[in-house]
Amino acid sequence: MLNLSIKRLIFFIFFIPLLVFNSSCSFIISSATKNLAENLSQTILNSDDLKTVKDGTPAYLLLIDSFLIDSPDNIQLLQSSAKLYSAYAGVFVADPQRAARMSSRSLSYAEQALCLSNKTFCQLRKLKFNDFSQIVQKIDKENINDWFIFASAWAGWVKANSGNVSAIAQLSKVRLIMEQMIKVDDTLENGSVHLYLGVLKTLIPPALGGKPEQARQHFERAIELSQGNNLMVKVLFAQKYSRLIFDQSMHDRLLNEVLQADPYQHNLVLMNVLAQQKAAELLESSNDYF
Repeated sequence: MLNLSIKRLIFFIFFIPLLVFNSSCSFIISSATKNLAENLSQTILNSDDLKTVKDGTPAYLLLIDSFLIDSPDNIQLLQSSAKLYSAYAGVFVADPQRAARMSSRSLSYAEQALCLSNKTFCQLRKLKFNDFSQIVQKIDKENINDWFIFASAWAGWVKANSGNVSAIAQLSKVRLIMEQMIKVDDTLENGSVHLYLGVLKTLIPPALGGKPEQARQHFERAIELSQGNNLMVKVLFAQKYSRLIFDQSMHDRLLNEVLQADPYQHNLVLMNVLAQQKAAELLESSNDYF
């Protein structure tokens, strides 16, 4: 897959409108549209300059949205846009209302893509739980990536709307999807599904019936599947699990491992730089918390 340089990105932004008027260039537009969103995702994921990503990504989101005007049924574009909107809202947007709007767009795009992949999967969020459960059983290796993008966007939407009780109630459906995906292929996205389940299973403390040891198993499996390269797994392991069970020794060990690790891993650079920043913050507050 071609990696886009900054100059080439500038070319796309300023010269695509000119190409649109040239019918002989329609193939160029088609090829560029097909790969641009994914290339942008690759560029962002492998950047260690958080400020540039924060300041520059909104322009690229608008660019992909413009492509969707002409290609509203392009599943690849819908999914790439869903991933970018969800990630940007979850990481860089502090304003709750703005984060909620962006996560809603992410979920809408992911839901449209899933529906286009199979009409049976349309209007899922409106289904009653029993009917929803039956549909989820249809997740298989051929459609699991479509479901993962949808479930990830849905989880991001719930997080952005955490003040809404009805939104929180939808976590049970998100969790059901994740648990079914684990059954189909628990190695998906280098263990990202395990990471989601690890976080979800720490939401209820042990005193209220929670089962944190199940969460621990998911975090440990996510570390194994990512070969320790995804540093955010250890950060969330420390924050969500170690703090939940008040294990300061484990908490500090995990975070120190993150700070000592090499963040430059393919498609994880941005996430790892963020993880190291978060690890430093958590370590600084460790003695106060415990």
